[in-house]
Parts: sequence; C-alpha cells; structure tokens
Amino acid sequence: MIRAYLFALDPTAGQEQAFRSHCGAQRFTYNWALAQVKANWNQRTAEESYGIAEADRTPWISTSAYSLRKTWNQVKDVVAPWWAENSKESYASGCANLAAALGNRRDGRARMPRFKSKRSHRSCRFTTGAFGLGRDRRHVKLPRIGEVRTHESTRKLARKVEAGTARIVSATLSYQRGRWHVSFAVELPDADAGAVAASGGVPRVVGVDVGIAALATLSTGDTIANPRHLDKALRDLRRAQRVVARRQGPDRRSGQVPSNRWRKAQGRVSRLHTRVGNQRRDGLHQLTTRLVSEFDTIVIEDLPVAGMVRNRRLARRIADAGWGEFRRQLSYKADAAGVRLVVADRWFASSKTCSGCGAAKTKLALSERTYTCAVCGLVLDRDLNAALNLAALAGGDTGELLREQSAGTRVRPDVVSGCEIATGRPRCGQRHVCEGVTHGIDSHVS
Repeated sequence: MIRAYLFALDPTAGQEQAFRSHCGAQRFTYNWALAQVKANWNQRTAEESYGIAEADRTPWISTSAYSLRKTWNQVKDVVAPWWAENSKESYASGCANLAAALGNRRDGRARMPRFKSKRSHRSCRFTTGAFGLGRDRRHVKLPRIGEVRTHESTRKLARKVEAGTARIVSATLSYQRGRWHVSFAVELPDADAGAVAASGGVPRVVGVDVGIAALATLSTGDTIANPRHLDKALRDLRRAQRVVARRQGPDRRSGQVPSNRWRKAQGRVSRLHTRVGNQRRDGLHQLTTRLVSEFDTIVIEDLPVAGMVRNRRLARRIADAGWGEFRRQLSYKADAAGVRLVVADRWFASSKTCSGCGAAKTKLALSERTYTCAVCGLVLDRDLNAALNLAALAGGDTGELLREQSAGTRVRPDVVSGCEIATGRPRCGQRHVCEGVTHGIDSHVS
C-alpha cells in the first residue's frame, strides 16, 4: 500500500525563498503547457470551421506527461532562461499535473483546466533526486534545496525505513495552513487481515453513529463528546475579521495593493483557522486510532455530507464535527491495521428502526432524542439505538429487517393497525409479527 507521511517544516529565510521559486516554476510550466494545448485545439477548431480536411489539419498535440515534458525540454532555454535555478522535478511536476487534469476532463470527472494564478495552492512534487530523511530525525532532504529542519520528529517513518519495511517513493512540498509542509509517499507492505486477533475468540464489533450533540455514539454505550472547536474560537475570529475589514485590502479591479497592516491582520485570522483545524484533526485522529485498536469490525453510515451541509441551520455544526474527515481517517487506518470496516447503505433507517424488535417508524423528528418503540415498548437514546442497529449489520443474529437491508434491499415501512409491515417484497404470502403472534397479510384483522 502507499501511505503519506506529512511533516511541518521550519525553513530558513533562504530555504523559504527556494520553496517559493520551485512552486512558482511548477506553476509556470503548468500554465505554459496548458497554453500550448489550448492553442493547438483552437487551431484545429478554426481549420475545421474553414472546411479543411482532417488529413490536412494541424496534428493533435499529445497531452501525456512524457510528451509535454519532452516538448518543454526542447524550448526551456528560450521560454525560461532561468530554469537552472530550480530542480528539473519542479518543471516535470507541472507537466504531470496538467496531464492528470486533462485526463480527468477526458474521463468526465472534471472540467477544462484553468490557468493558475500566484494565489493558487503552492506545491511541487519530487520523484527523482536526493530526497528523503536527513542525517537525524529532525531533518529532511530535498533536491537542490538540501536539508531542511522539521518542526516535529520523523521517528515514526525513520524506524520503518531503517527496518527495511518502508520505501519512500516521492516527496511533495506544499504550503498549507500557514506554513510549509513536506509529504512523503511511502510504500508499505499490505496489511494482513488475519493479524488482528479477537479477544477470547469472539470478534469485537462496534457500531458508530456520528452526530452533532455527541461527536460519536458507540454501540457499547460509550459517548464521545463533541468538542466544538470552531464555536469556542468564534469570538476571537469575529474580532480578528473586523480588524481585517478596517484595513486596506487587495482589489483586483483597481489594482490596489494590500497594506502591511492588512497582511498582519489577515495572518491573525489564518492562524486562528489553522489552530481550529489542527485541534479538530487531532481529536479525530485520537478517536479513529482508538476504534481501530479496540475493535475487529467497525460499522458506520454512508452519510451524504456534501448534501447535508446545504442546510444553512446545520452547515456550520456539521462542518465543525468533521464527519468526512472521520470516515477518511477510519478507512485508511482500518486498511493498515487489517480491521474490517462495514459501511451501511445510505438509505438504511438506523435511527427509525427499533434495535429490539426490528420495527421501523415512518417518521422520526430530529428533535426526538429518545426512541420509543410502539410495538415492543423499547425506550432508548436515539443515537444509541442507531449505533446498535449499525452493529447488527456486521453479522450474527439480526432481525429480518436488518438482514434484508444488509443484502441491499431498501425497506419501506407501512403502518397497519399498530403493526410495522415491511413492504419491500410482494404482499402475497408476506408475514409479520403482531403482539407476539405471526400473521399473514390476508389473515390480519384491523
């Protein structure tokens, strides 16, 4: 498997200038290659409009990374006479990024790439040359730049490299969250799914229901409180953003340059956002690591987070909880540890279904925090009931409703005289349980 190790850097002033130069070279090459591709396509469009035959038109330009890089090497002395100041990998990175962007457009996954401005994300990728860990566990090596001190220790990766169980494939230099980082793509051995031993021979299964009031509710009964880092920082953020609004900021239309006081105030806002993001990520890392280390099977929901944040009343709370980041971390950590991760169907009614008898409610308001079953009389916390239903999907003795849902059948409950009847199958011969007695549909008396 390929896994990334991200480290924050503490560069000197000269090294930081070299970082900007390499990232700028990557952006320059990207824009140059994109201009060549667009000029070729526009020329062919014009020739087609003039009625020129296909055989006589300008040949298609190859958009592969190899071809774009080969063309760049032929003209770089004329286009960029300063190219020797940076590593050749910075120019190769620009060609590779454009080739990937055009490939995504060709496959229908993205639109036509646009030119990058100086305000775009700064990054540069190295695949060849002298890069990797430095002389100790507080330095890394980058081509043409040399050794750069890291803000944190690299011992976790260094131990694997020294033991021969990891091989660094590439390094990506990037500026994010207000500081420079380097990310190493590391090749690791595949996880052994049988390496995880269950305690006492019984698989340890847990269902996880994420929420806003509580960040996560486990089927074991444990509840992880939602720290709400953004809410705690909103007061300072409002004050800092009011200061920014009173300063002279940039204006593209008039060409106004931001003042130094605006830059300092904007830096304060960026640091506050960075701190909130770091706190949120740290809490999610602790939670996901705990789940992977304590359980053999984890069951979660397939939540449409992108659609849920369209609710203007809940968008900020959902984004602050970090549900998408929670699933991302849990996915790759489960793969690395050999833990089974089960993702319930998006339409599975985990909150509306009774974890005791399997009956399902037609409606359940978001304000109802306690689940009360009208069939068996079960009274349970809403989130705990959903977590128990998720845990049942992992296998074992489950109700008929849960078995059908795990098999991919969407169940639509109907209410008939207080009985919950699953109508996902033909009504002929369907049976259900009412007050402890099994009835057929035709024999049921309202």
